[in-house]
Amino acid sequence: MGSPCHFALFDLQPGFRLDQELLAARYREMARQIHPDRFADASEREQRLALEQSASLNEAYSTLKSASQRARYLLALRGPELPLEVTVQDPDFLLQQMQLREELEDLHDSADLAGVAQFKRRLKVAQDELNESFAVCWDDASRREEAERLMRRMQFLDKLSHEVRQLEERLDD
Repeated sequence: MGSPCHFALFDLQPGFRLDQELLAARYREMARQIHPDRFADASEREQRLALEQSASLNEAYSTLKSASQRARYLLALRGPELPLEVTVQDPDFLLQQMQLREELEDLHDSADLAGVAQFKRRLKVAQDELNESFAVCWDDASRREEAERLMRRMQFLDKLSHEVRQLEERLDD
């Protein structure tokens, strides 16, 4: 997991609901303080330390900034390390995944920018709903399986969201 806890690094309480503006402000402040350029005249050891601190800070920030990564991190703090890829024991969601993928392929084939924008909005609503569901159950030990299932769904929607952005960029060119 690496020390210290990502939340402690930013002086935040571990939790799923985070003030993203506060996180970003604390990140920028800390990044300025430990930026490797500030150590250009320092010893080789201090320069290496600054680089390591900077890398740790960036990793912690990107983990906490992303809802699905934050969810995964919180679950890992609370219990056994989670395998990265798990065959989803979630037939309803598997069906939904296939439908979303097909829909995205159709949008790609038809180069329908308006359709892509609409798809993106629906995806955002689905992500918000998943985030809310996860926020409600992540720290309840009796609901761990549900939290893990939600986190995996979040990861899938993140990947899909990334693909939608790539499609938008291609269609915009």
